[in-house]
Amino acid sequence: MEHLDRIDTIKQYNDAMGVDTRHPLVSVVNFDQMPTYQYFRRYMGVYAIFLKYVKCGDMRYGCQPYDYEDGTLVFISPGQVYGIDSNGQIIKPWGRALVFHPDLIAGTHLGKQIKDYSFFSYEVNEALHLSKKERATINDCLQKIDTEIELNIDKHSKTLIVSNIELLLNYCMRFYDRQFITRSHVNKDILVRFENLLSDYFKSGLGRTLGLPTVAYCAEQLHISPNYFGDLIKKESGCTALDYIQSKLIDEAKGKIFDPAKSINEIADELGFKYQQHFTRLFKQKVGVTPNEYRNVN
Repeated sequence: MEHLDRIDTIKQYNDAMGVDTRHPLVSVVNFDQMPTYQYFRRYMGVYAIFLKYVKCGDMRYGCQPYDYEDGTLVFISPGQVYGIDSNGQIIKPWGRALVFHPDLIAGTHLGKQIKDYSFFSYEVNEALHLSKKERATINDCLQKIDTEIELNIDKHSKTLIVSNIELLLNYCMRFYDRQFITRSHVNKDILVRFENLLSDYFKSGLGRTLGLPTVAYCAEQLHISPNYFGDLIKKESGCTALDYIQSKLIDEAKGKIFDPAKSINEIADELGFKYQQHFTRLFKQKVGVTPNEYRNVN
């Protein structure tokens, strides 16, 4: 089994990076000022946002090059494993990191809303790629946090630091919206593949063995994290991935209902419903009538 070092405190992270701990719950690290470093994989018990200065044009997203080349943001939440095995190779890092402990935001507005920032559960290859102006905005937020950390802790410190972290995350939400738009051609390809995946799922009769297609299943088949997949479908179609699946499910059900040789129970079973009443309830919710009523009317 692979050994993973644990980073459960800000001091542990700072010690691993070889930098001083100026605040027990939050740290801004400037990799540009660090010497060479050996990368390794670690279990993260803290939140981390890494701003990497890389030439993203040399990297690929599926069959497409990354659109922006002025920085990449990667988001890590507690419980995730992050890093690469550099096989002992010494690397010079560039960029910055914001690392903060969950205790910093406990009881705050950000603490209550942190799960709404779904990009903390994206895969690394679904990172946020920045323009020069966007990178400058992120650096400005990091600098404000760093400046506040440098001051003596007083009764205003936590409020100001957390407020600036929340501001940074809200800018990231805006920039991700931009990325979904500028990647529209890539996203539409995923939408087409999603549609084909659902069609093949029902045609092949997988519902009988695997049950109803789930968002997690579809995301896995398309090699996308569930959160990124859900956000992408929402941006492209205006509805949630679950609503999209259910709409396709109802379309399939309507076609099957016209076959008088099949009972409603058989149709429910073919589609992947464990119980007929669940199928009937969803159908009525979406169509306004029960499957039997729809069959008799049409």
